[in-house]
Amino acid sequence: MPLSRRGSGTLTTPGGQHLAIHTRTQDDETLPHATKRTMADHLRRLETLFTLTPQRLRMITHAFRETLDLGLEKKEQVVPMIPTFVFGWPTGQEKGDYLAIDLGGTNLRVCLVHLQGQGKFEVTQSKYRLTEEQKQDEGQKLFDFCAESLKTFIDSNSGEDGILNIEPGQNLPLGFTFSYPCRQDSIDHGVLIRWTKGFGAPNTEGHNVAEMFQKSLDKFELPVTLTALINDTTGTLIASHYVHPDTRIACIFGTGCNAAYMEHVKDVPKIKDLGIDGDLDMAINCEWGAFDSFEHEHLPRTKYDIIIDESSNKPAEQAFEKLISGRYLGEIMRLVICELIDDGILFLGQNTYKVEVPNALDTALVSLMESDPTDELLMIIGIMSHFFALETTLAERQFLRAIARLIGRRAARLSACGIGAIVGKMGYLESGCNVGCDGSLYNKYPGFAGRIQEGLVDIYGEKARNIYTHHAEDGSGVGSAIIAAMTKARKDAGVYVHL
Repeated sequence: MPLSRRGSGTLTTPGGQHLAIHTRTQDDETLPHATKRTMADHLRRLETLFTLTPQRLRMITHAFRETLDLGLEKKEQVVPMIPTFVFGWPTGQEKGDYLAIDLGGTNLRVCLVHLQGQGKFEVTQSKYRLTEEQKQDEGQKLFDFCAESLKTFIDSNSGEDGILNIEPGQNLPLGFTFSYPCRQDSIDHGVLIRWTKGFGAPNTEGHNVAEMFQKSLDKFELPVTLTALINDTTGTLIASHYVHPDTRIACIFGTGCNAAYMEHVKDVPKIKDLGIDGDLDMAINCEWGAFDSFEHEHLPRTKYDIIIDESSNKPAEQAFEKLISGRYLGEIMRLVICELIDDGILFLGQNTYKVEVPNALDTALVSLMESDPTDELLMIIGIMSHFFALETTLAERQFLRAIARLIGRRAARLSACGIGAIVGKMGYLESGCNVGCDGSLYNKYPGFAGRIQEGLVDIYGEKARNIYTHHAEDGSGVGSAIIAAMTKARKDAGVYVHL
């Protein structure tokens, strides 16, 4: 039989024996093979697809700002711009013990936060891994798991040797970080608009998740009061300001993506009927991962992005998130690799079935590929060999690193458009501001922060150097606790107690 371009085969000898063969044809002149030239040709094509010019960035930022304004003006918009009922900034003097529970995209985290004032705090926490089955199981079961994990945490940290000393009849304030878009009518109420980050628990969308969680808390008879339902991005905004008072915006660049900032109540027309003093400020949870969903008018989607969107559990939704978040960057690169395999450019004559499995390439591996510091790119050798049983030439490894760089750079520069839209809207360009950023992409992906800065300069010129991004404080734990403290103080003072 003729040798296969990809994979293994068999060869029959004149004696009738069947021998297994493994083809590797990079250096075999009788078979198709990749050369630096053909890789260079394809790299130029990919550069065209994934590179964003300054003009394109400015156009996206302009459309982004218009979308944010629309979300503040009207309800039920694609980017919902959710009022959080977190009024104003923390004083930095909040003190006391507060519980926080964070239902994230990967883990459930339970924290006891001891606020010490003056921007200082101590955190004790436990993590519980979420299974894919739990993400798709009945919604009430998911909240039962949250309450049961909280009970385990309280029980294990109580008693003579524990850090928790809850008196009989005493309830600790609890901040619940629920990092999925909810419509909120008050700070302890939230109707789930839609699941993101791969969750799909039925009988949850359209329901008040605070009420569902309270039902689970009552089931386990826990000594807590659900004081605040917040998004992790809102928590990041408040926690970062608690420690760095010049923080004005917070962003998450991780499994998902989002931003929050402090808006003037008078500039949020859709909540005028609530009678809130227009001179107050309120944190807004943008939920900007939905930017350009459904219509797809502004973002530069490639065929790889479209494949990911159409095969996702929420087609046409979360368009911005699918181009920039850690949940998707690895899959974008995997689809590029598969196309190059089919075109006879990479891994000739090898069995490539492992890399052809959807979501087989994690974004963390893409990050390692780009950051490989060795001349021979030994990190990439290890990744391709260990995870995919593929041998690579140096030219292939250089090509893979270049692809990783293109995908990561596009994500960071698009992220700059969202930050730029808020900066422009709030007039922070002249005065400057700090942007607290958290999430695995910002913290671990090589060059991500620098590329955001580069994108901002391309959008606004040298004035953009007044905008600083920095590693944010723990929003889902510390921020949630601070907001619980702020809310308790506000309601104890009789200020908008119904909100």
